[in-house]
Amino acid sequence: MSAIIVLLIASISVAALFLAAFIWSVKNRQFEDDFSPPRRILFDDAPDREHTSGN
Repeated sequence: MSAIIVLLIASISVAALFLAAFIWSVKNRQFEDDFSPPRRILFDDAPDREHTSGN
């Protein structure tokens, strides 16, 4: 019975930690970039120097 209580306390602690990290990231505007991800696929990356040297 005591093992269940220890596991319950541990799982609630981990869940609270993840919830706190999520709330912190939302408050610090980690999820505010709505423009870049959908449009990033439309543009080519800058060419690498290794591939354009001709060697």
